[in-house]
Amino acid sequence: MPLTIYQVDAFTRTPFSGNPAGVCILTEPAEPDWMQAVAREMNLSETAFLHREKDGYNLRWFTPAVEVDLCGHATLASAHILWETEQLSPDETAVFHTRSGKLTAVKTGERIEMDFPATLAEPAEDFVAVVDALDVRPLYAGKSRFDYLIEVEAEDIVRNLTPDFSRLKETDARGVIVTSRSGSDAYDFVSRFFAPRVGVDEDPVTGSAHCCLGPYWQGKLEKDQMVGYQASPRGGTVHVRVEEDRVHLGGDAVTVMVCELRVDV
Repeated sequence: MPLTIYQVDAFTRTPFSGNPAGVCILTEPAEPDWMQAVAREMNLSETAFLHREKDGYNLRWFTPAVEVDLCGHATLASAHILWETEQLSPDETAVFHTRSGKLTAVKTGERIEMDFPATLAEPAEDFVAVVDALDVRPLYAGKSRFDYLIEVEAEDIVRNLTPDFSRLKETDARGVIVTSRSGSDAYDFVSRFFAPRVGVDEDPVTGSAHCCLGPYWQGKLEKDQMVGYQASPRGGTVHVRVEEDRVHLGGDAVTVMVCELRVDV
């Protein structure tokens, strides 16, 4: 039976900006190789696959190259589709069971807010190859369970980065977050995210990176609520609220495409 796959732009209200994600709602679990093949066919930074369980949805995320442990924008896209297709009512909480534990999402007005685990960065010692590939002088170099975190002096440095992706691909982390204080009053900090090791040279807007950025900038700015802007060519805004060991990520989403997959599971 044909399956429907939705393409959603996440962390934006404007089509063709933010971060596009595929969302495929299954009637039963699928084989990982099949999901990986579909994700490769979609060729988006992540495609989400979910199926109903009695107390929520099992959710998995695949880049074109690998399955990943945590993904913010494809979770946002999945929740958006569940509400848009009326599989959940607007006042219901979207509950997801994932490789990173239980994640939830709620509607707060027009925005969606997700509850994610914080991923704290600790000072890194083995960062020389990373900053050489970025060609930057870091104010701080750290590493979370997933990614390197590099702070640089100014927003224009973040925006003008042209990394050596072949060298970044050799780093021993999922990806590299580069960040600075924002140069405008509209945002508290800016960032970009590079992950060639998992098949995504630059991710347009990375929710999971803000699980690290939130606690980091909370400590520097002494604020629990912040607004981050990911300054990729597509760009997107992430509202961040840090609460103990959890990070609440808020954003918008818009469906841009509905496709019929004509290959059976």
